[in-house]
Amino acid sequence: MLRALAFWLLGLLAAGPLQAAVPAAGGDVTASARYWVDTASHAAIEDVARLPEASFKPMAGAAPFDVGRGALWLRYELPGLDASRRWYLMVEGPAFLDQATLHQRDAAGAWRVQHAGDRLPLSQWAQRDLTARFALDLQGTDAAARTVWLRLVNYPAPLNPGLTLLDAQQVEQRRNATLLGMGAYLGFGLLVMFLGLVHVRLYTDRAFVPYMVYVGCMLAFQTAYTGLGALFFWPEWARWNDAAPALFMLWLTAAGIWFVREVCTLHRLSRRLSRFALRWAQFGFVYPAVYLLFTGPAALAVLNLYGLLSVLLSMGLCIWAWRKGETYAGWLALGFAPLHLAYPFAALRTAGVLADGWVTQYAVLIGSAIEIPILLYILHRRAKDFNENRARMRALDSTDPLTGLPIVPVLLLRLGDALRRARRNRGHCGLALVELANHGELVAEDGRPLGDRALVVAASQLTSIVKDVDTVCRVAENRFAVLLESAYRPELLQVFAPHIVAKGLAQTPVLPAHKALRYRVVTIALPDWTQDQPPAEEQDVQRLIARLHLAMDRLEPKRVILHLPLADAQPSQPLAA
Repeated sequence: MLRALAFWLLGLLAAGPLQAAVPAAGGDVTASARYWVDTASHAAIEDVARLPEASFKPMAGAAPFDVGRGALWLRYELPGLDASRRWYLMVEGPAFLDQATLHQRDAAGAWRVQHAGDRLPLSQWAQRDLTARFALDLQGTDAAARTVWLRLVNYPAPLNPGLTLLDAQQVEQRRNATLLGMGAYLGFGLLVMFLGLVHVRLYTDRAFVPYMVYVGCMLAFQTAYTGLGALFFWPEWARWNDAAPALFMLWLTAAGIWFVREVCTLHRLSRRLSRFALRWAQFGFVYPAVYLLFTGPAALAVLNLYGLLSVLLSMGLCIWAWRKGETYAGWLALGFAPLHLAYPFAALRTAGVLADGWVTQYAVLIGSAIEIPILLYILHRRAKDFNENRARMRALDSTDPLTGLPIVPVLLLRLGDALRRARRNRGHCGLALVELANHGELVAEDGRPLGDRALVVAASQLTSIVKDVDTVCRVAENRFAVLLESAYRPELLQVFAPHIVAKGLAQTPVLPAHKALRYRVVTIALPDWTQDQPPAEEQDVQRLIARLHLAMDRLEPKRVILHLPLADAQPSQPLAA
């Protein structure tokens, strides 16, 4: 997994700063362009072309343009280019430019117009690509033909475009590298979502549900933000393509708060804060409807403010829950750090504070690429720890708290199954009752702690001499039942009982040097094949256990081993001790 992540990150980096590979004949030409703002957005290309030179200002050092419903006109003088190669002018920046129109005179002096932008279906774009790209005509030789005019519209977000001059080969290399990186990103994201679904089924942890929603919204946001969605998934849905980056950003942010609320268990720490986080997340899920109906500067400002405040809120909730004792809340804050450090670049670009560039376009993508697997690992550790705790709690219902052995109902169930299997397969099983005879002496001489320790040692010794399919159970304070249901021959009980006695007499490091465990053993071989029908005692496993207790109670003090034949038992015989 780490190796795949390394290749994935290398692919993302390869899709990023490709301008260094562009030769001196092309590259970033933004500083060579000049701009004019049409505040009314009514000027035609003929009107703009007749404007005096002083009306246009250099783009170098220009701040982002908040033109509202107006238009930004860029004028660029083409340098001397190799006419044997096909050249393109690409508008850099995230793929949510509403409309871009390139005007250039052809050899006959007529205007050649090319269109692109989110408000148009992809079939109407001059060049089908992730972002706006226009083919340049180098046939004209006069100055008018060497001048291109670019009209940009983007409401309500500000404009700060970058222009890149590329030939056909560079366009192809750039496109392939970007698609490779985005394909790796989406593939790894889908794999992470699948692993999240597996963890939901494995650990039944509902925190993985908002995590999967969060990762899904992150993938959808990056798909819309980079233009991949318009190119492959919704090429003819112009309205959706225009709104998708904002909508997915809101859903992504809301899912992040929902995810933080679940992982930090706010409902346990503070009901009021939990309800606030829930309402905050719900606002992010429903606000897109308001944004679509009332798209404007105010709606955009609320969107940006919601995103920035959500970053602060998520960090604050994680740190607060961590200080309240939620260990994984602190790890969650560290897991969110890559994206939280990268998010302001995209948010400030959308607000018009930062200019378009590789950092503003790919910072969130790279931050999320680092964040997503880290969050999955944190959730995995958290779910594993919680599952182990739940397993321990469930085990308390079926195990002895002191020795960790199964309780009596478990033994009775397994004994009944073992008898049925033995009669069906005409096999055998064995049952032994082992008593720690000197337990009372240990408690009287050295206290209850040593007596409990002796019981734990006895349980460990009995478990060590049986197979995994056998069962050792504590049936009384100082008595243990051992069910031998592996492939077993009745004559082996003659060896098994002395082995238990000898095991207790061996020196044990956890007990005092002069202390030993004295066992007494009563065994019985099951079932009885001398009878056509199983005796009532064999059918009633509780009566069978009761007979072993009765035999142990009647065992002479100096005798430590007794083998009972099942045929001696009579249903009318009193079996309760």
